[in-house]
Amino acid sequence: MIAWGDNLYLQALVPPGLSNVIAVAAGQQHSLALRSDGTTVAWGRNNYGQTTVPAGLSNLVAIAAGNSYCVGLRDDGTVITWGLPGSIQTTVPPGLSNVVAIASKGNHTLALKNDGTVVGWGFNTYGQTGLSNVVAIAAGLSHSMALRNDGTVVAWGRNNFGQTNVPVGLSNIVAISGGVDHSLALRNDGTLTGWGDNRYAQTTAPHVLGRCIAVAVGLGHNLAVKNDGTVVGWGDDTFGQATPPVALSNVVAVAAGWSNSLALRGDGTVVGWGNNSYGQTNVPADLADVVAISAGPFHCLALRTNGSVVAWGDNGSGQTNVPIGVTDAIAIAAGSQYNLALRSGGTVIAWGSGSQTNVPAGLSNVVAIAAGYIHSLALQQNGTVVKWGDAFIPAGLSNFVAIATAVGSSHGHNVALKNDGTVAAWGWDTSHAQTNLPAGLNNVVTIAAGGYRSLAITAKLRISSVESSGQNQLLHFRTFSGQLYTVEYSPDLTPGSWTELPGGSVPGDGYDATVVDTNALSGAQKRFYRTKASPP
Repeated sequence: MIAWGDNLYLQALVPPGLSNVIAVAAGQQHSLALRSDGTTVAWGRNNYGQTTVPAGLSNLVAIAAGNSYCVGLRDDGTVITWGLPGSIQTTVPPGLSNVVAIASKGNHTLALKNDGTVVGWGFNTYGQTGLSNVVAIAAGLSHSMALRNDGTVVAWGRNNFGQTNVPVGLSNIVAISGGVDHSLALRNDGTLTGWGDNRYAQTTAPHVLGRCIAVAVGLGHNLAVKNDGTVVGWGDDTFGQATPPVALSNVVAVAAGWSNSLALRGDGTVVGWGNNSYGQTNVPADLADVVAISAGPFHCLALRTNGSVVAWGDNGSGQTNVPIGVTDAIAIAAGSQYNLALRSGGTVIAWGSGSQTNVPAGLSNVVAIAAGYIHSLALQQNGTVVKWGDAFIPAGLSNFVAIATAVGSSHGHNVALKNDGTVAAWGWDTSHAQTNLPAGLNNVVTIAAGGYRSLAITAKLRISSVESSGQNQLLHFRTFSGQLYTVEYSPDLTPGSWTELPGGSVPGDGYDATVVDTNALSGAQKRFYRTKASPP
């Protein structure tokens, strides 16, 4: 278990030796952990007894935390509370039983019973504790949410930011969450809808994103490529950098400078928009056959299919003077006033200004590169990361498959994707919590870092693409280390009709895998495919 953030009362200091944790909860200034044996551990501020777990308490299956109290759900369906003795927040309604889920935040608590009804207690200043056919519940600071079995959502309580104004027509919801003053709902197609307080754009992006295939982060704006080839931008739009050109389509990749944006189309052409003070959006007229793009603060790079690199924009430090002889590049990265190129032999070349261009002697077997403000990173084939310039790497980091670094401040931060789909983040600059990873972040396939933010795209277990080759079907999907993947087929999707493909078991390694169905097109019978993951 890992904790971070405000530690005034040691609420982020996990007790030594704490293990076998299956659930956690955070109160205002205290923390809780539920262990696999049904016991719970509490730490942090104890001014109201919130971390004094009742003696002998066991058989818990769920926990929740309010401001200064705790709630536990026993395996017999009853509820216990502690902290704030004698208060209405900890006074469980008499006879409450058959509870299957609990939620608590601020000064109120909700309990979902096995008949689909909800019971609430605690502060009811905004009516937040007061349904049927409910399958999930969530609590905001002063509002409540319930998910019904028909996929609709009900919200009630404080509404100062519209956090209980459920969008009209919202349906097919499979999960809900309540923030301090905003609400989120996850649809069964993987898209996210948010409403309520949006002062920090916490509900903006999910409205329009849907399924993404690529992301990029600028100093104050973000870009995302949707799976239909269109681009969505949000954040700072002072120079129009977050507003993609009308009719921009067929996009496969994006890059974001400090206040300008780039898009790479599937036909190998590039489009630029936003701030053009250094000509950074003036894409060379004859630029074609591009396979990758990158953007520094005020200059841009493009990698062509023949391994050559094209640069334009600010050249105050020679960053657009591509060295003669760079004709075998396979990846590029634009830093503050310098650039990196990865050559086909696994070596790195740098140009521009600063110590971050002093590539370590003997560096080889490189598979990915990242350029920051005054530091550089290289990912080697064995999963280790090498740094140079003003940078550090935490001890023990390994098994990486991708890296990203932010060109956002004098020091910046770094993000690395591991082969098990988890993420590590570090750097000198943590002023905006840009290295504070969200709890439970996993199944990550793409990362990006910029300004004072980090982004990650996660992917569900699914076959991402299918292509035909003669009588064969090539099935592609993403894997993660520590998992064994099996591909099965069925003629009609009926239970019991699924058959494992010969050679259809693949160990995960953090990269895409391909399984071949050699008999897919030999007959008239159609086939449906699915993939499953399990520990090896």
